Amino acid sequence: MVPLLLVLLLAVVLFGAGFALKALWWVAVVVLVLWLMGFVARPAGHGGRRGRWYRW
Repeated sequence: MVPLLLVLLLAVVLFGAGFALKALWWVAVVVLVLWLMGFVARPAGHGGRRGRWYRW
């Protein structure tokens, strides 16, 4: 009975990890798209030059 429970627990953990990794990939893709859009849609800085889109 214990080995069966261990196998079921392992399957649940691996399924949860797989779902979490897939969700993290989608989050990474969204962040990458927003980051790239920041380079394209930067506001003009002083003197008409393109300014930095980040603050530091």
